[in-house]
Amino acid sequence: MVLLLGAVLLYSLTGDQSFSSEEGLGDYFNDHRGLLTLIFALLVGGLAVKAAMVPLQGWLPRAMVAPAPVSALLHAVAVVKAGAFGILRVVYDLYGIELSVELGVITGLAVAASITIIYGSLRAIAQQELKPLLAFSTVSQVAYVILGIGIFGPFGTVGALAHLLHQGLMKVTLFFCAGNYAEELGIHRIDEMDGAGKRMPLTSIAFTIGALGMIGLPPVAGFITKWYLGVGAIQAEMYWVVVVLVASSTLNAIYFLPILHRLWFRLGPSHGKGKWPEEQRLGRFETHAWLLLPMVFTALISLGQGSLPGCPLAPGLGCPCSQRGVPAMMTLLLTLALYGR
Repeated sequence: MVLLLGAVLLYSLTGDQSFSSEEGLGDYFNDHRGLLTLIFALLVGGLAVKAAMVPLQGWLPRAMVAPAPVSALLHAVAVVKAGAFGILRVVYDLYGIELSVELGVITGLAVAASITIIYGSLRAIAQQELKPLLAFSTVSQVAYVILGIGIFGPFGTVGALAHLLHQGLMKVTLFFCAGNYAEELGIHRIDEMDGAGKRMPLTSIAFTIGALGMIGLPPVAGFITKWYLGVGAIQAEMYWVVVVLVASSTLNAIYFLPILHRLWFRLGPSHGKGKWPEEQRLGRFETHAWLLLPMVFTALISLGQGSLPGCPLAPGLGCPCSQRGVPAMMTLLLTLALYGR
């Protein structure tokens, strides 16, 4: 309703709602500055619900009760990304970056994104179950896209656009891994993951790749995003954004590294230390092959984007086919995962 109200006010002012309008909104700046600011707040506020920005994020963590492939779709591919992409279109294609800066709304957008990044990470640290942790991680990670929009400069924009794809690949990998742990071993809580790396090595390697990418360590795709955001912040002389990025990476390490320690360096049921909550054999490998294939593929692509982002064969930065090929492939992989379950 908020988004609709913003669209109605925009139409009443300009008589046009097209993103490709040649006149733009700059002609209305002198006489309708207050109204333009209100319309911006309504449009972005409505889209911020979908993007799960604080304090409008409450629906997203509760949506993680869905099965793992559906959670991956909600958190990484479709829903929250639609909100982030909508905000990007409002700033760049509707208002224009120059008018947005003149209205003074860009800095507020960056501050709101920074608060969301830190809040999501702090809430993730407090979680005892794996999927809620990943859900609050999504709240934090999607806000990187909004933060890139709020950095006035090309590098921030590149970081925002890259993270639309990078976060999706890494978070899909993590949710697929969480689903595999739940299906094969009945694992839902973090304290149940001791020794799971030896029982399910491929799943745990993929989870490790996704987690390191979320922290922002090379050569995973998350490093590319944070590098561009950091360089963009320095060029725009927004040095406090660099502090936010460092703090966020530190918090990401705080809640991901203990999980990796449990996976690889703690003794579990494989060594006679208790038993898995609900162990079963779903296939000849560590789990059913249809559950392994999508997870391994997205983990490898996350590595490829971090190590070869400019390669024409890699679906990352500089690849002309990435806009069509990767979404289609991810849709196929989600379908295969749903079929496998």
